[in-house]
Formats: sequence, C-alpha cells, structure tokens
Amino acid sequence: MNNMHTTSGRWRLGLALSLVTVFLWGILPIALVVTLKVLDVYTIIWFRFLVSFVLLAVYLGWQRKLPPLLRLRSTSWILLVIATLGLAANYIFFTQGLALTTPANAEVIIQLAPLLMGFGGLFLFRERYTLLQWIGVGILIVGFTLFFHEQLKNLVTAHGQYLVGSGLIVFGAATWTFYALAQKQLLQSLSSFSIMLMIYGGCALLFTPFANPKAIFQLNFFHLGLLLFCGLNTLIAYGAFAESLEHLEASRVSAVSALAPIVTLISVWIVSVIMPTVILPENISALGIIGAVLVVTGSVTIALGKTR
Repeated sequence: MNNMHTTSGRWRLGLALSLVTVFLWGILPIALVVTLKVLDVYTIIWFRFLVSFVLLAVYLGWQRKLPPLLRLRSTSWILLVIATLGLAANYIFFTQGLALTTPANAEVIIQLAPLLMGFGGLFLFRERYTLLQWIGVGILIVGFTLFFHEQLKNLVTAHGQYLVGSGLIVFGAATWTFYALAQKQLLQSLSSFSIMLMIYGGCALLFTPFANPKAIFQLNFFHLGLLLFCGLNTLIAYGAFAESLEHLEASRVSAVSALAPIVTLISVWIVSVIMPTVILPENISALGIIGAVLVVTGSVTIALGKTR
C-alpha cells in the first residue's frame, strides 16, 4: 500500500509511552470489576468516554490545537468512523466480558488484540521482523501458554457465563485491532490528540442513549473515585498509546502491550492483600512464574530488536 504512515524514529519515547499505557491498562480491570458491582456497563463506558472528551477538549482548546475538521479528506473520515466503531465495540465487549469472568482471564484473552495488531502492522505498514524478533514472538507465545495455563484450562472446560464472557472478550480483541490500525494510519493527517478527541466524542455520543447518569449520583465516595479513575485511565492510557504509534512501529507497540497481564496479576495480588473483601487473589504456580519471565523476555526482544 502506498502513502502509509511511517514512524518518527524516536523509539525510546515510543517505548516509554507504551509502558505507561501497559501500566494503566494492567490496573484498569481491577477498578472496572469493582465498579461493575454498582453500575451498569453502558453508564461506565459512557462516563469514561465523556470525561476523556471533555478534559481533552479543554486542553486542546487552551493550547489552540483543536482538530482542523475542514482539512480532512474523505478517506480520513472513513478511517475515523472505523476507529470510533472499533473502539466503542471493544469497550462494550471487553467490559461485558469482564463482568462475566475474572480480571486475569480477561487480560489473557484480550492479548489477542496486540498480537493481531502486530501482524496487521507487518502486513499493512510493511514492517518486518528480524530473526531475533521472530524468536521473541515464539518466546512470548510459550510464556503466555505457561503463565496462563490455569486460565486456559478453565477456558477449555468452562460452561455458562464464564465461556460467554470469554467469547465476548475475543470479539473485543478483534474490534480493537481495527481501531488501532485505523488510528495509526490517521496519524498521516491528524495529531494523535486530535484523533482521540474525535473518537472520544463519537463514542460518548454512541453510548449516550443507553447510559443512566442518575445512577452516578447515587455512588458512594469510594465507587465514585474508582469511576473517575476509569475515566482518567481512558484519557491518559489511550493518549499515550496513540502518541506511541507516532514514534514506534505498530508491531513493537503490540509486543510491549503484551506485558499488561503481568501488571494485572501483580495488582490483583497487592489489592487482595490490602483489601481482601474487594477482590480475590489469583493463584500463580511456579510454572506460571516461569511463564511471566518468558513473557517479559519475549516482549523486550520484539520491542528492542532492530526492525528491517
């Protein structure tokens, strides 16, 4: 394909931004699981997008960097629609699936998203892995297989809502891939902040008819704080993710994103120790720990290896 987006070459900045995204995505499922106990899926998603849109609009307006809509080509509008619908679908599938499973299970399945994004980057943007990076992919896959052997076993033998929730998250991973690849190509005509502003606004409008804003005013201080955190998490995590695609290849960003489940498992353990009534701990065997080390090794190999 011609006229595809190319990176700035500032890979260290792109890597740092990717790690910020990984940390925020890693701790997000815990906050969502707790919030889902007191608020419905649609209201949570609507609130997250609305907060992100309003705060980013205020910031860009203050900086006089609001997106120049009149300069957009027809192809850009098509890509914006694809990115908006892709992210909106990802939010609803992932959040609904998370409500029916566990944070750890949701995180392992959603890793299909960065893996698909990585292969999409290789195909659409003509990115190429070296032999060392392909070895990293192999290490990553082996690591996930070991790290999530219990979750994967549960997925195979599960019935009822657990299986339905897992299926929804698979759909969420697929739709997120469309969003991410469209987002990267849009960087040719818009800044990352401008793109995210329009996507946040579009998604907020999509979920407005299904939201119940009155329920938010009935939350206690703790749950309201978690809801606000979820909104800020969306703004910062996706802002960092969008900007990282400006400086780093999509295939590398996807590899770094694979570290998110590690953050989730560590966070679940910490929260379960501090507040055992809020969330239950995940059991990790010695084999799972070896898998975690391999996941980190594989991700670092892909992210830092030289791309041809």
